[in-house]
Amino acid sequence: MAVLFQIRNAYKAYGDQILLDNAEATITDDAKIGFVGRNGAGKSTLLKILLGEEDLDAGEVIRHPRLRVGYLRQHDPFQDGESAMDFLMRDSEQADWKCGEVAGQFELKGDYLFGPVKALSGGWQTRVKLAALLLHEPNLLLLDEPTNFLDLRTQILLEHFLQNFKQACLMVSHDRTFLSKTCQHTLDLSAGKLTMYPGKIAKFLEFQNERTQQAIRENTATAAKQKQLEKFINKNRANANTASQARSKQKQLERLKLNEITSQQATAYIQAPVVEPKKGTAVRCEGLVIGYPDHEVANEIHLELEHQQRVAIVGDNGQGKTTLLRTLVGSLDPKGGTLRWGHNIDIGTYAQHVYTSLDPTDTVLEYLEYQAMPGTTDQQVLAVAGSLLFRDEHVHKKVKVLSGGERARLCMAGLLLGDYNVLVLDEPGNHLDVETVEALAEALLIYQGTVIFTSHDRHFMGRVATTVIEVRDGTARDYMNNYDAYLLSINEEIEQGDRSTGSNSGPKDKAAKPGKLSQNEQRAMRKKVKAIERKIASLDDEKKALAAKMANSTDAAEALELHKKIEVITADLAAAENEWLELN
Repeated sequence: MAVLFQIRNAYKAYGDQILLDNAEATITDDAKIGFVGRNGAGKSTLLKILLGEEDLDAGEVIRHPRLRVGYLRQHDPFQDGESAMDFLMRDSEQADWKCGEVAGQFELKGDYLFGPVKALSGGWQTRVKLAALLLHEPNLLLLDEPTNFLDLRTQILLEHFLQNFKQACLMVSHDRTFLSKTCQHTLDLSAGKLTMYPGKIAKFLEFQNERTQQAIRENTATAAKQKQLEKFINKNRANANTASQARSKQKQLERLKLNEITSQQATAYIQAPVVEPKKGTAVRCEGLVIGYPDHEVANEIHLELEHQQRVAIVGDNGQGKTTLLRTLVGSLDPKGGTLRWGHNIDIGTYAQHVYTSLDPTDTVLEYLEYQAMPGTTDQQVLAVAGSLLFRDEHVHKKVKVLSGGERARLCMAGLLLGDYNVLVLDEPGNHLDVETVEALAEALLIYQGTVIFTSHDRHFMGRVATTVIEVRDGTARDYMNNYDAYLLSINEEIEQGDRSTGSNSGPKDKAAKPGKLSQNEQRAMRKKVKAIERKIASLDDEKKALAAKMANSTDAAEALELHKKIEVITADLAAAENEWLELN
């Protein structure tokens, strides 16, 4: 077990903000570590220090001489017109068969591998970047929020990749499900200190909570002891007979110290609208066709959703989840079929980017007063604002100075001031911190209305959803099961390699289409591809060995014989690579 990184006595500050204060940590070559801490604690700064992009103010970072760091790039590294295969070969300088072998781990095949990479969705481009990263054969991966904006399928593929990755990983993420699936250790950055916990995120959070509660109990006992000593000292310091005792108690008092407890951030409290429960059908779709004026997204949609259901709309990025939601709430007209809501339905909506459409000149209070239903008192408006952390002078802040997270909370507060009996929520967790998302889940669990929503947060989906609707391959269907069962089925399909990617998530100009082979024929084809990949790897190793032997040979006859063997192997390699390309 080699030490890849050692951080010693690290100190880093920006002005008055101290990010690292005599911090220490060790990362070994067999560790998969989840890196956690509050927003602004300095996690991304530490990653930049480990990458050599920033320097410590004091202390040192000791690196192993054979350290090879792989960092998941957030920017677009692709050139105009190049395919994913072109990029992988250019970036890694590896042979096409090797690039294709690694790309296959992320289901990059066919048009996804050989079509224009810039035509792929963000999730598919992330797969290409991950394949490129792996081709450089790093022994330490540094990943900063790798699941951001990834659809469920790509998240699970990334998990499978990391679970099978034999080298070390250090991952910054707020996604507890992702960390629990991929990391065996937890590194926490709080109050400038690094703490390595030898366990998964759930156990660490339990440990952290227990440690905080223990510190609170000890502080309570210490405070009581301090009060007792102060009372004795004040009573006896002026008395000549007891003054020495008072001085002794004073020294004892000075030795008592309270435990330092990291201040707890305020947590939002969300109360969903109180509505009268309804029975029967909330909305019915028959032969519904959804899309935009210039193209169709999905058709033949037959759905019937009941009142009080909490319906999760799932599917890969680009398949049409948001299009379906927009059609349901009437911001897009159906292109065909019928869509009927039940009687006395009042729909409240939360869109992915609704916070960008707020009037920047409004104050928090003005926006909420406008959103509130008639008859809402000022006290009720202020109570809802306070529950979402807009308190005191914060209610007079202009929208233009609010952060993305604050604007998202403001939109959520406006929604809660209504009396909607149907809530349609498109990615409500985006820009909300973990605690606020948890508060939203709690509110939706007791809400008596109907909820239709999308989210990439598996923990949130698993807690809230009672019904799953999958948008896939140009249609939508009721999955007739809970979210955990849906997750299980996707994992099984990924492991078997059977899941169709769907035309809408592929390149725009050359959509991927389902193959005509049966599943048994596809499995046989995959076995043949893997056999050829093994053959190519073996031939490549043999060619390298012969080349090295020829380079060291001093016998002309032997060198000629080795050269002939290399030519034969080169021809065999070319044939095998051509066969691999044809099969793919």
